[in-house]
Parts: sequence; C-alpha cells; structure tokens
Amino acid sequence: MHPYRMQQLIKERGKDLVINVQRRASLYQTIQRLLRAGLIAVKETSREENRPERTVYELTEQGLETARDWLTSMLSKPKEEFPEFPAALSLLPLLEVGEVLRCLEEREAALAEKLSSLDTILREAGAVLPRLFLLEIEYLHAMLKTEVNWVRSLIDDMRSGRITWDREWLRGYADSGGGDD
Repeated sequence: MHPYRMQQLIKERGKDLVINVQRRASLYQTIQRLLRAGLIAVKETSREENRPERTVYELTEQGLETARDWLTSMLSKPKEEFPEFPAALSLLPLLEVGEVLRCLEEREAALAEKLSSLDTILREAGAVLPRLFLLEIEYLHAMLKTEVNWVRSLIDDMRSGRITWDREWLRGYADSGGGDD
C-alpha cells in the first residue's frame, strides 16, 4: 500500500481518532524510518499517466514480529502518560474561579459534542461491523463519557461553592504552611 492510500484508509476507517495522521509528511517520515529499520519493504513501484510515481510497501517478517511485540506490550503494560488536562487542573489556582468555570463549561460542551459524534459512529458502524473493529471507539466513548461526567460534577461543585478559592484564601493557606507538617 502506498502512503497516500494509507492516510485515506486510516481516515475512512475512523482510525484517525486514535492515530495522528493530520500531516501526510509525518506519515512519509514514519514510512522512511520503518523502511530503514527493515520493518517494511518496497513491494512495487509504478507510475500512471500524469501521476507521480507510486511506491507500494509491505510488512516484513521482522516488521510483523516488532508490531506483535509492540502491541502485546501496549495491551498488557499501562504506560505513564502525561495529558495536558490534568496538568492544567493542577494549576487552577492561577486563574480566577469565574474564568475556570467558563473554561470548564466550554470544555464540557466540546466533550459532549464529541461524545455525541462517537455515539453516532458506534450506532452506524455497529450496524455493519463486528464489535472487534470498534473496540477503540468503544474505549474512547467510555473514557469521554467518564470525563464529561467528571467535568460536570466539578462545574456543579464550583457553582455551589463546595470548591472555591480567591487570592486571600490562597495566601492564608500558604501562610498556614499549606498542609505541610
């Protein structure tokens, strides 16, 4: 398969929800790295009239073995990831409560829209595809639903005053040792 078609198929099959293929140049660079490492090989090169040369690649035995090792590791060993949302949450006191509420409400709306989109994908694709081919979408849906619910509860806690702060409270907390014993 050639890189342009790879990118098309990734998008057509919804894999762009879990694989970043925004820039075709990155895909070409990845292919070059795989080729240098012997994980893929050129299967054929062809040229159609008035079209650029097209190189088709195939997975090598070493590539298949590496992919299997990589997949079994990713499936069995949780990886420490550092998403930016929890990092932003750790720094909330740098912003005013009202500003945080506006940001969280905006996030909740965007997440709810994305969740609705995933609902549609699962419903439509689930009508024609076996569940096996939708597992990553199911996972994203479950994670997104959990985040939407959590963000909504945080918004409720901030609106009710159960979670609040201001500069004076922060200074007082810091002056009292901030929980340090």
